[in-house]
Amino acid sequence: MSRGEDDYLPLSGLQHFAFCRRQWALIHLENLWAENLRTTEGALLHERAHDASVRERRGDLLILRGVRVSSDALGVSGTCDVLELHADPAGVTLAGTEGRWRPYPVEYKRGHAKESPADRLQLCAQAMCLEEMLCCDIPEGALFYGETRRRETVPFTLALRQQVQDSLAEMHALYRRGHTPKVRPGTFCNACSLKPLCLPKLLNKRSAAAYLAQALEEAE
Repeated sequence: MSRGEDDYLPLSGLQHFAFCRRQWALIHLENLWAENLRTTEGALLHERAHDASVRERRGDLLILRGVRVSSDALGVSGTCDVLELHADPAGVTLAGTEGRWRPYPVEYKRGHAKESPADRLQLCAQAMCLEEMLCCDIPEGALFYGETRRRETVPFTLALRQQVQDSLAEMHALYRRGHTPKVRPGTFCNACSLKPLCLPKLLNKRSAAAYLAQALEEAE
């Protein structure tokens, strides 16, 4: 079934969802956000990577930045930080560009490589969008971490692709219901900028937005 653009979820939400389902809901359902050092550093790193006016050509390598991607099958849309295009006779053609090219998505992240699959899921989803848009196969991409200044190669395995599909199916279901999952505290909470908004008192059925609205009324 074809989706309208209003049914698309932000691709970046997949990372939030994998990190914490409640964090994803607070951001994408209840429109709550808070900055901390991590989010500020990440925003600055992405601002540089997303400069769509920068188009580099290095021999057989073409580098595009801030490339918009979407997938009707997955119901997501977003932006690739960097899309490397390697000259390849078996690659795809691009409008306005001679030759054939093999797409290789690169996602920029602050910090360092993590055990959590969150970053890899987001990158894989980008690749799956590109595959649908360009009618091609993309076997791998890379994550670039600002703290270590190193790349991590990410193979887009069947298992990782299935995890992307399963996660997005659950995200769409929660979005349609408008449901915010309950608090499930863990050590990862310390790294979350929304920690001050995600309180044990919110274990009841009220949303975080409703709780904060009531708190503001009481303060007045």
